Amino acid sequence: QGRLVESGGGLVQAGGSLRLSCVASGSISIYAMGWFRQAPGKQRDMVAKISSSGSTHYADSVVGRFTISIDSAKNTTYLQMNSLKPEDTAVYYCAADFDQSRWYWGQGTQVTVSS
Repeated sequence: QGRLVESGGGLVQAGGSLRLSCVASGSISIYAMGWFRQAPGKQRDMVAKISSSGSTHYADSVVGRFTISIDSAKNTTYLQMNSLKPEDTAVYYCAADFDQSRWYWGQGTQVTVSS
């Protein structure tokens, strides 16, 4: 199956922006890609997802602030995060649907938003 590698996390002040990237490699088909996040002591929640056709879905908490996009030629998804809040602090995981059975996960990248 495919491999996912994320980049772009880091420390930012509240109100700032970050862009996460995730590259999928291997002999793969991609049906959808997405971003999930997990804060300490909390479950992993969906942030945004995008299908191979470009349809998107966002968690209510990020609507209007985050934008997911996909470059199918590069097997890459991006998450542009604007107007970041301290509550956005979490480990962000890239996910991909390679076989319409389940999400496959990247290793995660830390996003920390200071107040």
